[in-house]
Amino acid sequence: MPRKSPVSAGPSLFAEPEALKPLAERMRPRELGEIVGQTRLLAAGKPLRRAVESGHVHSMILWGPPGCGKTTLALLLARYADAQFRAISAVLSGLADVRAALDEAAANFARGVRTVLFVDEVHRFNKAQQDAFLPHIEKGVIIFVGATTENPSFELNSALLSRCRVHVLEAVAATDIVAALRRALTDRERGLGAQALQIDEASLGLIAQAADGDVRRALTLLEIAAELAEDNVIDEVTLTQVLADRTRRFDKGGEQFYDQISALHKSVRSSDPDAALYWFTRMLDGGCDPAYLARRLTRMAVEDVGLADSRAIGMAIEAWETYDRLGSPEGELALAQLVVYMAVAAKSNAVYRAFAEVRGEIRASGTLDVPMAIRNAPTRLMKNLGYGKGYQYDHDVDGGIALDQQCLPDALLGREFYQPTGRGLEARIGEKLRELRAARTAALAQRPRSGDDE
Repeated sequence: MPRKSPVSAGPSLFAEPEALKPLAERMRPRELGEIVGQTRLLAAGKPLRRAVESGHVHSMILWGPPGCGKTTLALLLARYADAQFRAISAVLSGLADVRAALDEAAANFARGVRTVLFVDEVHRFNKAQQDAFLPHIEKGVIIFVGATTENPSFELNSALLSRCRVHVLEAVAATDIVAALRRALTDRERGLGAQALQIDEASLGLIAQAADGDVRRALTLLEIAAELAEDNVIDEVTLTQVLADRTRRFDKGGEQFYDQISALHKSVRSSDPDAALYWFTRMLDGGCDPAYLARRLTRMAVEDVGLADSRAIGMAIEAWETYDRLGSPEGELALAQLVVYMAVAAKSNAVYRAFAEVRGEIRASGTLDVPMAIRNAPTRLMKNLGYGKGYQYDHDVDGGIALDQQCLPDALLGREFYQPTGRGLEARIGEKLRELRAARTAALAQRPRSGDDE
């Protein structure tokens, strides 16, 4: 299908004075072929590219990290579809702004003109604000394009999702970012070509890596470097100044955060100390509160290491206390040491599973009576009613265990919730427990259940 040339979409970002725009805005792609990365969606012949080039676009949610091209793609949708482009930000706009944009789109629709309504950070809108778009999408008044860095499944209403196609955009690879930087260096109209800047390939690669998948960020770093360059040469000294404070992608309340804590937990569980230490350090590098990590690591000690290595929980508390005393960055090393130890320690979730099973049993079986022998009997009446009758004080029994003493309710007699693994310390616990359970079963079989008439 022949490509439809981009057409004017009325007043747009491209009509503003070029000299006043930052480099990243000046170099915003004006056609699909200029977009770097996103080949999975926008390579020649891909369904989305064919739809855009033909002007037959649909309402959609663009989900991806910052600087991956969400706004650019929305602009191009309008240009290729010969539609008006209207943008609002969920951070800055309220319901009144939404209604004004929809009224404008309705007026365009009455004149036979389509409107691409771009909503940036759409996940920040509440349910009422999101619902306001639904009838206009259904009637075709707007081509809705929502941009989000958060998982739409968690952040957007199911009604809105059902009316939109979700397209997942990816962080742009460093090699593709380098291509965008080269274009900016040679473009004399919109880029830095007129400055005849000198920069080697290795330095371009460093900028691309520092951008961490964000093309806009890479172009901003290049522009800063160009301003600092002496004699139009971007050298190592210049780059050191520009890249000194770079940070990695990390949203303390968003999906990046939960993905990384999940990766840390699962790396510990999988006994991979290298991966565990990597994700732990990534979270610190992104600004995660070390105290939060200390709490999560303590949970891992209980949930995943468990009784296979009972030292882990003590080490977790000690590492947490060490961090509290030393603070950052010194105390972070104690947490890092804990991460490595737990990753290589024997693992057991037997207590975790047993606890969950018991909770489920309690919900299912309700309030079961405590066996009479082990009930508390602080009053004469209770004693007369049989409370505590036949109780054996284990320390006075040969062997220290009253094997024929029933502790579970009658309905659960013989149930074994805790099933030790054969790993670490728990292997020895399992051996002892098997002997105890066999002896208790035999002893209880020789006497009536608690509460029975004797």
